[in-house]
Amino acid sequence: MRSLLLALAAFAIAVLPARAQQIQLKPPAPSQGQSPAAPQPQAVAAVLQGLDKITARVSRFDAPINQPVHFGTLVITVRACVKQPPEEPPNTAAFLEIDEVRTDVNAAATKLVFSGWMFASSPAISALEDPVYDVNVLDCKMAATAAPSSPPAK
Repeated sequence: MRSLLLALAAFAIAVLPARAQQIQLKPPAPSQGQSPAAPQPQAVAAVLQGLDKITARVSRFDAPINQPVHFGTLVITVRACVKQPPEEPPNTAAFLEIDEVRTDVNAAATKLVFSGWMFASSPAISALEDPVYDVNVLDCKMAATAAPSSPPAK
């Protein structure tokens, strides 16, 4: 009897995860005011904050998408920036690639020191670990997608 119960329990444990993987979640249906194919505004830049731990200076700067920006000896390239719509809980994230420019006696070399997503609401989840610099994501600057409400005067 005991072996039969153990066999049934083992079977249930094996089958339940497979069944759970077959369940597909559907996105919520758009409300009446929204169209299903409404384009989301694209980010044109990420707003970053950098801290130089040696001088204790905090700098706030914009980093355009796919364009390198220099902060001290770091070269920061933002690959993507995502911001939640205003009706949802605030959450901003950016995918950053951060290189450090090292000047050796022979030549300048770059070393990748960070590559990944940084979150504005929880900077400690994925942080740059550098003895001299801290970099945090603050916000995304979105492209203006609204058309002018009135035609230009002639």
